[in-house]
Amino acid sequence: MKFTVDRAVLLKALAHVQSVVERRNTIPILANVMLAAQENSLTMTATDMEIAIVEAVPEVTVSRAGRTTAPAATLYEIVRKLPDGAKVELDHPGGDAPLALRAGRFATSLMVLPVEDFPSMTEGKLPHGFDITPTLLRELVDRTKFAISTEETRYYLNGIYVHATEAEGQKVLRAVATDGHRLARIEEPLPEGAEGMPGVIIPRKTVNEIRKLADETSEPVQIRLSDTKIRFAFGSVHLTSKLIDGTFPEYERVIPRGNDKIMTVDKRAFAEAVARVAAISSERSRPVKLSIKPDSLTLTASSPDQGQAEEELDGGAVTYGAGPIEIGFQARYLADITDQIADKVEFRFADGSAPTVVVDAAKPEALYVLMPMRV
Repeated sequence: MKFTVDRAVLLKALAHVQSVVERRNTIPILANVMLAAQENSLTMTATDMEIAIVEAVPEVTVSRAGRTTAPAATLYEIVRKLPDGAKVELDHPGGDAPLALRAGRFATSLMVLPVEDFPSMTEGKLPHGFDITPTLLRELVDRTKFAISTEETRYYLNGIYVHATEAEGQKVLRAVATDGHRLARIEEPLPEGAEGMPGVIIPRKTVNEIRKLADETSEPVQIRLSDTKIRFAFGSVHLTSKLIDGTFPEYERVIPRGNDKIMTVDKRAFAEAVARVAAISSERSRPVKLSIKPDSLTLTASSPDQGQAEEELDGGAVTYGAGPIEIGFQARYLADITDQIADKVEFRFADGSAPTVVVDAAKPEALYVLMPMRV
């Protein structure tokens, strides 16, 4: 195998595939990327046995067709440090010989592993399919991924639950994530072809990978899935992932329906005030107390070591007309939610100890539930 490619083109493709590779694994071949060159085309493949990514690399001049594998992270770092505009030549004569890399006056060689050892992650049949815009994909991910659980014992919460359902008589595609302390839910009109799809849980690592790829395309993203696997096609990049084999909780049961005490607050003023009062404590789980009165909100936080901080927001930033409430939330959870909201945040309270509903006043189909903390 021998080919020449522009450094920028090669670097972009390597950035995609090397991020799928697991740095620490007990199977050496999984640290490698497979390079397959034929008739002026190059395909790169990487997998961790849960996710597989395949990318067709454009603008490659192939002198000799062939296949080999090379350490993904090392190859990426070498190419990343080459000068802009460099032409990179990769040459592998076959067998156990090292892979030679040349760019200008720079030359190095990398040890390879047999192509025959490289695992194949078969997709099987993917009977359901639909296309969505990258903007919509980013929205579904960004509005929910912060609430994905990192607790491995409840593995069925380690991803985003995506399913087709109905809301107020309309068919919608809904994404939900929860870690037991907060819940995030976003819904959009159901894309053509998504009706009848199974409810699936997309793993956290896959979510992170597709979010990065969605930033790099303006073309519709093709999604194909079964009840065990899902494939995303971003133009020349195809990412296939196993789905989490588990049952997502009946999340609708934890969304309060009767919260009738409504507070609307300016997002920027609220987020900045939370950050200032929370700075008094180095403990990430330290609560911020919200003391709410008509058209008035006072935020306080305290630390046994540092003291207490307080800030008041008045009617210029706060609208509230119900009875007084005192309630506490973890500062980081509040920040995660307000990061997704552009202008006005609407809090719907029942009392100081019940779950609170938070919505984006400009986009009520994005809904969040927060469990309060003792203060």
